[in-house]
Amino acid sequence: MSDQTDKNKDFVAGVSSDARKSPRRVVFVTRRSSAQVKVADEEQLQTYPEGLFRAAVAIEILAVVLVFISLLFNAPLEGIADPSHTPNPAKAPWYFLGLQEMLHYFPPVVAGVLVPTLVVIALVVIPYFNINIEAEGLFLRNRPRRLRIFYIVAIGLSVFLFLFHVYVALVPTLVVAGFMLLASQSSPQAASRFGRYLASKPLSYWIMTWFLFELVVLTAVGTFFRGPGWSWVWPGRS
Repeated sequence: MSDQTDKNKDFVAGVSSDARKSPRRVVFVTRRSSAQVKVADEEQLQTYPEGLFRAAVAIEILAVVLVFISLLFNAPLEGIADPSHTPNPAKAPWYFLGLQEMLHYFPPVVAGVLVPTLVVIALVVIPYFNINIEAEGLFLRNRPRRLRIFYIVAIGLSVFLFLFHVYVALVPTLVVAGFMLLASQSSPQAASRFGRYLASKPLSYWIMTWFLFELVVLTAVGTFFRGPGWSWVWPGRS
């Protein structure tokens, strides 16, 4: 450092531990003292005991609510199993009805083995693939290239579902694709609050939204709209 630079700097000796008021300072550490920086307004939440305590309280409240609901309403159980009379249709538990609905359209190997395996692999791999720490909007960068990829994936998936007549899965796909197109035409500076909301959503948001939408629709159709022989039946009709 030159002498001219040293003359332009003003070094003042003082006692202070506030890093905001004096970010550039010389610290004298003696044998009986240690360097210390006091920060009072830093937003932190300790995992233990604060975070763990909040989780425990939430679990306890949920358990009390579930017990209270079980006291007021009976579980929708059927009669005693009769080996000589198989119910038609024989439905799986509600959390498997989405897979059972897919068995109506695809071979058992595809619907019962391949698709669940791919879903589990995707849930494991996606968090480690092209991590977007800033969670920026999907179409805010490289918009033409990402739009081309989006069109190819959306049209290919829609045609595949249409050829196999999986209309219950095609409708959620088209709905999510429509919202993604709306997001591609919006920007963070849009006049509409909803447009700004869509434009700010990353790819992970759209994948998870599509997955949950498909899961809810397939489960609802298998629960309320399937009758004898897995035929389409409107709710309230035998």
